[in-house]
Amino acid sequence: MRFATPLVRGRLVQRYKRFLADVILDDGRAVTAHCANPGAMLGLKDPGVTVWLEHVPDPRRALAWSWRLVELPDGHLAGIDTSLPNRIVAEALAEDRIPGLTGYQRIRPEVRYATKSRVDFLLSAEGRPDAYVEVKNVHLRRTGRLAEFPDSVTARGARHLADLAAMVAEGHRAVMLYVVQRTDCDRFAVSGDLDPAYAAAYAAARAQGVEVLVHTTRIDRLGITLDQPLPALA
Repeated sequence: MRFATPLVRGRLVQRYKRFLADVILDDGRAVTAHCANPGAMLGLKDPGVTVWLEHVPDPRRALAWSWRLVELPDGHLAGIDTSLPNRIVAEALAEDRIPGLTGYQRIRPEVRYATKSRVDFLLSAEGRPDAYVEVKNVHLRRTGRLAEFPDSVTARGARHLADLAAMVAEGHRAVMLYVVQRTDCDRFAVSGDLDPAYAAAYAAARAQGVEVLVHTTRIDRLGITLDQPLPALA
């Protein structure tokens, strides 16, 4: 997944109203960027951090700037746009390079299922059970090199786990795919202290046969690509 234009570096002044961020660019200009992230963004929204913005001047857009990356210590990067993992996964599925999800001839995004949900991807192949794949963005790291999800309470996320478990009960495959938009993590776990209900739903879903896949990403100022699998801690 490549960015539409080269990213521009700046310094974060503040993130506010969840979806807005004021940034001072390196050339001194003050701009307001769209922050496509409804979560807590723990450790990623501190005033003064180095950020990278994409400039897309389109009259149909309310803001011409979009916040894409945070520069982390030791040269690492984190992607903060929660809308990008689905694009990243769609690209990887089309190229048949996600271990465990290869060999499906038909890939359909945003298919209605369960009672009031849309699955991110429904994979089909002759002679195989359909695979229902939900994608979650991961950008929280608090200790060591451990990536965690979620970074705030997500009732919707818990519902998705229950929906996937229902698909397993009907004889389908169901997969929760966590995309780690950070380059400084090598393990994954659910942050049960931040959302105990999600942790309980996660444990129940796994016990009922929902599969968990975790992948890190390669991130640079040109784009983001799905990378290697990571282990998920129980």
